Amino acid sequence: MTDAARPAPDPHVLGPDLAPTPFTADEIRAACPDSHWVLVRTTGSGEVHHHLSGFAGGDAEGCTSTSVETDASGTPTGQAQARRVTWLELQAHAAFPAASTTIARERIRLAFGERDCLRYEVVDDEGATTFWFALEHPGMPVRWASAGVTAEAVAIGDGGAPGAPRG
Repeated sequence: MTDAARPAPDPHVLGPDLAPTPFTADEIRAACPDSHWVLVRTTGSGEVHHHLSGFAGGDAEGCTSTSVETDASGTPTGQAQARRVTWLELQAHAAFPAASTTIARERIRLAFGERDCLRYEVVDDEGATTFWFALEHPGMPVRWASAGVTAEAVAIGDGGAPGAPRG
């Protein structure tokens, strides 16, 4: 087969033996403009924590990803951590071994409404971890659960993040 007749590689598949990712790097870039943010609540062992993930300085290659511990309203309570990441690195966070990954569609209820998701169940030697990726919010999972710990997006937005000073 000539190169011209060969189908283009699937941009959702990052390598041999890997399951397709829910989103491509380009889809994540388009969905995470500067000032995009996700407020996440994590529960487990009787504790509840919140953190805010944000995106800034985006260009064709990547962006600056920030994360900060917050209270339930999204007001920062800790020091923000920032690092430069590529869109492909963000996509690769959801690249799981095909042999141990089951992918299914599922509609789930979140604090900001019901969403159609791709549910990825990944089984390894330590057990199963389940990730739900909302089809209308390319990027990080809107929920994940593993070994008694659950993290869930409670708000997603563009512009002023929850708890940000209003002026």
